Amino acid sequence: MVFWELFITFFVIGMFTIGGGYAMLSLIQAEVVTEHAWLTEGAFTDIVAISQMTPGPIGINCATYVGYDVLAATGASHFVCTLGSVTATLAVVLPSFIIVLTMCKLYAKFSSNSIFTGVMSGLKPAVVGLIGAAAVILITPENFPDWKSWVLFAVAFAASLWGKVNPILMILAGGIAGVLLY
Repeated sequence: MVFWELFITFFVIGMFTIGGGYAMLSLIQAEVVTEHAWLTEGAFTDIVAISQMTPGPIGINCATYVGYDVLAATGASHFVCTLGSVTATLAVVLPSFIIVLTMCKLYAKFSSNSIFTGVMSGLKPAVVGLIGAAAVILITPENFPDWKSWVLFAVAFAASLWGKVNPILMILAGGIAGVLLY
């Protein structure tokens, strides 16, 4: 039953998320923390941090970790937990695969159609809104416990926006600052 719930939950997340992993975070949070209560807010924040640090898309990394963690919480074996990871990962990827195949065929057929072009243009602001919602969701007391966190945030924001600092260097600097400050 848990496998089916994981599959349906992440299939729906994958189906209705446009804009990639960061846009997906608000839906994942709503489902796994609020709707199903599989994770606490703090555990979800940890998953997001780990998913950002590991190679690969953040939404897929989150799905993989949640699939494992949900079954680990029930006391399942490592093998069963791994099957939970595979289930959630495949479920979140499958809609994208189907949609991309369909979009390739539609784009080839309708790329000069003004309605199709209008729909594609309307999706851009929606994607920006979803990514912004994901950013706002991550502003929690667990992520910003004190003024030092806000200073680190402001420096990283300014460095990425105006300084065009390499993200890998910012991650390393953030880790070093975390060790020194906390």
